[in-house]
Amino acid sequence: MEGKILIVDDDRIIVESCKRVLQDVDKGVEITVTTSSVVAADLITNNEYDVVVTDIMMPELDGFDLIKKIKEIRPATGIVVMTGYSNQQNMQDAIQMGIIDYLPKPFTPTVLYSTVSKALEVARKLKAFAPEPTAEDETKAKSDEIKAIINKYKNTPGSLITVLAQTQGLIGYLPPSLQRLIAKGLKLPVSEVHSVVSFYPYFTMKIRGKHNIKVCVGAACYAKRANEILAKLKDTLNFNEDNVTQDRLYSYEEVRCLGACGFAAVVEIDNDTHGAVEPEGISTLLKKYN
Repeated sequence: MEGKILIVDDDRIIVESCKRVLQDVDKGVEITVTTSSVVAADLITNNEYDVVVTDIMMPELDGFDLIKKIKEIRPATGIVVMTGYSNQQNMQDAIQMGIIDYLPKPFTPTVLYSTVSKALEVARKLKAFAPEPTAEDETKAKSDEIKAIINKYKNTPGSLITVLAQTQGLIGYLPPSLQRLIAKGLKLPVSEVHSVVSFYPYFTMKIRGKHNIKVCVGAACYAKRANEILAKLKDTLNFNEDNVTQDRLYSYEEVRCLGACGFAAVVEIDNDTHGAVEPEGISTLLKKYN
């Protein structure tokens, strides 16, 4: 069993017990736990989980509202509901909202493991057929945060680059639809926004992963097996046609020079420059950026 799992319950003992059971049985799972449904909502917005295991009756944001949020922004994420309230209507409502399964409390470690394993399998099948999120989808999902950035600087002259940088930090890239939104909010011509995005190498109109990898393919690096480094990278991470992994954790691009020819072959990940990289060391290097 492999995958990323988020466990949400306002009872600390329950979330820690579930985490311990799943990790004791299988070391291949990455588990995050929280006792706050509001924190869970933020985690789901900023991270991609294969399965979310959540309680229903919680303070702040109840389980049904959390499920709605998951379905809105992460429709391919599998959901398992656990509850100590044997309310048949609640279970029917949760099932209609698209949960995979539910766990009536108390449940045994065996039942927990079996249920979560099944949910992971179903979630993988859902992801295989899930459409890639569009720029409009991502902008809508984070519209409040984007508007907050624009409103903060809309009356500040010369704030365009700051707004673009903060918005790209939020979404990951600056598609045309987002440029139009920023132009409208700052009362600037769309052409001016587009020219700034196009001029500065820092900005991108293409989807990037959380960690962007630049592989130098200039003469010095090519002589040091840059082509083999690229091949190993692609084979390890299985990029899509946009050079981004399915979970959007990694993206890559080929560049002609990174200004470190004396340290060839050079690979840059985020803002970290790595010299004397060899194809055999790619897997070890990537582990630093999980």
